[in-house]
Amino acid sequence: MAGKALNKTNLLALGAETLADLLLEAVKGDAARQRKLRMALAAGQGPETVAADVRKRFASIRRGRSYISRQSQKKLGQELCGLVRLIEERVAPDAPDIAFDLLWAQLHLAAGIHDRTDDSWGTIGDAMSDAMEAIARLSPALTKDPATLAEDIFDAVSGDGYGAFDHAVPALAEALGDAGLARLKTLAETAREAPLGDGDLILYAFIADRSQREARARAARNRTIEMILQDIADLQGDVDAWLARYSPEQLTFHTIAPQAAARLLEAGRADEALALVEGALPNDDTWSDKAELDDAHFACLEALGRTDDLRAALWRRFEARLCPAALRRHLKLLPDFDDVEAEDAARRHVAAFRPVEAALAYCQAAPDMALAAEIVLARHAEIDGDAYEVLTPLAEDLSGSHPLAAVLLWRSMIDFALTRARSGRYGHAARHLDACAAAEGAITDHAGHPAHDDYLSTLRSAHGRKSGFWARVGGLSG
Repeated sequence: MAGKALNKTNLLALGAETLADLLLEAVKGDAARQRKLRMALAAGQGPETVAADVRKRFASIRRGRSYISRQSQKKLGQELCGLVRLIEERVAPDAPDIAFDLLWAQLHLAAGIHDRTDDSWGTIGDAMSDAMEAIARLSPALTKDPATLAEDIFDAVSGDGYGAFDHAVPALAEALGDAGLARLKTLAETAREAPLGDGDLILYAFIADRSQREARARAARNRTIEMILQDIADLQGDVDAWLARYSPEQLTFHTIAPQAAARLLEAGRADEALALVEGALPNDDTWSDKAELDDAHFACLEALGRTDDLRAALWRRFEARLCPAALRRHLKLLPDFDDVEAEDAARRHVAAFRPVEAALAYCQAAPDMALAAEIVLARHAEIDGDAYEVLTPLAEDLSGSHPLAAVLLWRSMIDFALTRARSGRYGHAARHLDACAAAEGAITDHAGHPAHDDYLSTLRSAHGRKSGFWARVGGLSG
């Protein structure tokens, strides 16, 4: 039987002729696999042969006009990623400039492909990102004229409607060098001052009002130019040029201020970085986006040696967002023995935090199962059984050392599913009920909560008609 296993050793034993016959049979009628096989054959014949076959495939893709389905899109994405690997492995080592031309050509396919498919899953975008990353790795080996390369980059980025060339400037920074970056900056600044051309307006032909059409076109062109100039400023270490791209108000946006602060810190301008971040903090009251701005604030205070202010800022972040990392850092900055008192205060803050689900999420992230159990037992009635993404993993973590707390979390989810008649969760609820039964033997004190049999009896009385649930309970329903 060992000789029949499909592994490399057994297949090699079949011999080249047999394997060739089997391979030809396997790819018969499959154009994609045939292309892959031809590419593999070409790979042994030198970079020019590989390049010729890749260009033929690109030409075929470029000529395509039919809609690309999800299934076909996936295959195309895999093929494009395979071509990137082929170019890197078989062309780039001996002919880096040819490899660059091929990868650049693949990026130019993006617009035509996007026009023929819905890339909501990012399949084509990922394949183009692979090509750009390969270009970045290839950049130091290129011998192209920097000025000509700058012009190619400017034309590609300016005409790019799908983001395939967004990272072209940093990817090709080494190939551009100082001369290429200077040429690219001149092209961008000249374009910013130039009147709009037909190429700028064509995408907005659907807007009847000419002034509105021109305004949209100018705004789009300027966004592209500003992106190029920002990349150049970063590469040249010109912080002021980067900052000049934004208005004072824009520099207070939570999406921009952290980036600006990072550049100022790198340039040794910590005071300016802190002033900028502090100007942004009062304007940022969103829960999800504040972390990056907070981190920038911490970095500024640390760079300036303002330890007391850093400790206070870390505590504020912990208080507001129950951030375990902020608390750990805060505690490390405290003098000896003060950390014990602060840790006790932190646990009290978590224990009273609302909503209770956020407090429980903190306990799992910290991790602190003892505190989690304490919160569950004290605030069981507040727990929202709909928060299964927090309660399910926490119950598992609690089950070994704090079985009653785990059971109470499982019961919260069971009660929610049945009370709200969430039939889609009945399977999960049944498994939670099994887990409750399994944990019962480890509970020595129910702390006033009903034992499992009593809970089960109450559940049957209240929800006995929910046959969809009881059918899943299995042995417990007998």
